[in-house]
Amino acid sequence: MLGRRRQLTPLEDRGPLRVMFVITSMPVGGAETMLVEIIRRLDRSRFLPELCCLKYLDPLGEVLAREIPTFTGLLAHKYDFRVLPRLIRLMRKRRIDAVVTVGTGGDKMFWGRLAARAAGVPVVCSALHSTGLPDHVEFSNRLLTPITDAFIAVAGPHGEYLSKHEGCPPSKVAVIPNGVDVERFHPGWPSEHLRAELGIAKGTPTAGIIAALRPEKNHELFLESAAMVRRHLPEARFLIVGDGPRRKMLEALARDLSLEEAVTFLGTRGDVADILKLLDVVVLTSKMEANPVTVIEAMATETPVVATKVGSLVETVIDGKTGYLVSTDSTGLPEKIAARLVELLRDPAAAETMGRAGREEVISRWSINRTIEGYQDLLSGIYASKQSSLGQSEAIERDVMYR
Repeated sequence: MLGRRRQLTPLEDRGPLRVMFVITSMPVGGAETMLVEIIRRLDRSRFLPELCCLKYLDPLGEVLAREIPTFTGLLAHKYDFRVLPRLIRLMRKRRIDAVVTVGTGGDKMFWGRLAARAAGVPVVCSALHSTGLPDHVEFSNRLLTPITDAFIAVAGPHGEYLSKHEGCPPSKVAVIPNGVDVERFHPGWPSEHLRAELGIAKGTPTAGIIAALRPEKNHELFLESAAMVRRHLPEARFLIVGDGPRRKMLEALARDLSLEEAVTFLGTRGDVADILKLLDVVVLTSKMEANPVTVIEAMATETPVVATKVGSLVETVIDGKTGYLVSTDSTGLPEKIAARLVELLRDPAAAETMGRAGREEVISRWSINRTIEGYQDLLSGIYASKQSSLGQSEAIERDVMYR
């Protein structure tokens, strides 16, 4: 299916590029939170962002709907093939110049790119955020590789993973690292009101995990490690920030491990920056990751990180300097994570040193400004190359016609 050929005006002679981000929905999660930051920070003199949630808005989509043009309800169910003509009409009506599908595989990646091609959208990209199951680039999505201008990876090792395991041609992989707002996420004293709300007294060793309650985040490992920490530090407290269908199961596991008084499930929170200031250590026990925003946010607040050595975490958490990485290849994983937690919770001076090193690392390498520059350069660069090549082909056609 070929799109209509559009006359592309040079960037310097036209207004802002209209960019539509296509995603299934916008629950509170790392990729979705990052998308909110990207949309809000794009230079409006160069880009006009729009959001298309194929199924429903969810909390973060509702927030953005108050700020930018937002569309939803285009996909009723998995086999709703009418989504394609709906998307094509929408993209043509909105005169979209660039489409970015957000998420690895699935309907948004397939229908978003196919509709963009059919609607004659000049720039078609896919931003991927996962490294393995349950999310992956299926065969149907790989078939659309020729019509995709770029696959966006969130870290160097993630880009390599996409090339080796997800069928993304290396020449089309663009690495745009995740980043955070270092002015919003900064070190400081925790709120006394928050302490009172959570019942955590000053001086209480406190660790936490901030992640949606999904299987790949492996909260079971976090709880098992917490139980072992309590053997050495009975006063230690643990916070779990995030929600999902596994909550009841995890709450039951916490009871089985005698952690009812030690673990607090906070659900989805809008005050993560404040919660991080309350934590002495941030933990991530995932089975797989790309470049989790939570870890960068923790480092920006000068909070050391203890995480499993998976995905691109080797790029963000410098083992022994900004936190600790624990290999998943060996046995006794809960014991090893617990040992690192006890070490940092017992030695606040060492934790502070790691925390300061972490913030320095974020400022130099993981600022949100770099992320925004990466997206702006990529989208405008692809558009300019398409405009240039189209202009050259049209000049050749005219030259042949009048010979």
